[in-house]
Amino acid sequence: MAGTGKTSETKDFISFTIKLALIVFVVRSFIAAPFNIPSESMQPRLLIGDYLLVAKWPYGYSRYSLPFSLPLIPGRILPSAPTPGDVVVFKAPANLSEDWIKRVVALPGDMVQVRGGTLYLNGKAVPKKRIADLVIPVTPNMLDATRTAGGASPCYRAKYEVHSADDSLKCRYPQFHETLPNGRSYNVLDLEDGPEDNTEVMIVPQDHVFVMGDNRDRSADSRVPVANGGVGFLPQKNLVGRALVSVFATDGSANWLLPWTWFTAARTDHIGDGF
Repeated sequence: MAGTGKTSETKDFISFTIKLALIVFVVRSFIAAPFNIPSESMQPRLLIGDYLLVAKWPYGYSRYSLPFSLPLIPGRILPSAPTPGDVVVFKAPANLSEDWIKRVVALPGDMVQVRGGTLYLNGKAVPKKRIADLVIPVTPNMLDATRTAGGASPCYRAKYEVHSADDSLKCRYPQFHETLPNGRSYNVLDLEDGPEDNTEVMIVPQDHVFVMGDNRDRSADSRVPVANGGVGFLPQKNLVGRALVSVFATDGSANWLLPWTWFTAARTDHIGDGF
């Protein structure tokens, strides 16, 4: 009898595990999935160490909606185009094993050009107003990203400041408020002397979108061809989902063996903010 009870408990545990795995699979594939920010390309809205939820339903579903891009969905089902201003997660055209995040600024048929750091859509300059500089502390995860990329400064070409009050290091970036023709607005960083601040006129092809990083000098986006490590025109079939809400953020100083550092490393300033 004891053996029978143990066998029953084992079957119940296996059944529970399978059901839980199926629920997680369905939620991650069709409702929402977590995403963490590994780079500075979406500053100031998103910093390295931010975690957010990505909504899976807005643009339909494809194999890229599924964990590990399992080839269970042929083509795209329930497809829908993004709205300019959406922050989207997608499979990088140059490496489909990587998820990237950028902002959609143009749709099929739009003419896009960047001149002197200003975005032009269909021949008209997108309004871009200078606002207060972004000043952020240099965090351990910024330093780690800089070392990984082989850079010399976590502030790239921006000002690298030392605050005398506590000897803390901070980066100061020129910041602008940009408003798209549909009224969607957001802040961007731009030193106005980056290599991608001047482009030719580009027409977005059918079933593609044009995406840019909010940190215009640290983003290999649609201004950069796929052959050069950028996104080029992004196929809509590569879309994974739309950024939904920030759920957590860390500065990278936590030590997993020291639980109290999990709290001191947390950044709470925009947890809960939507997009």
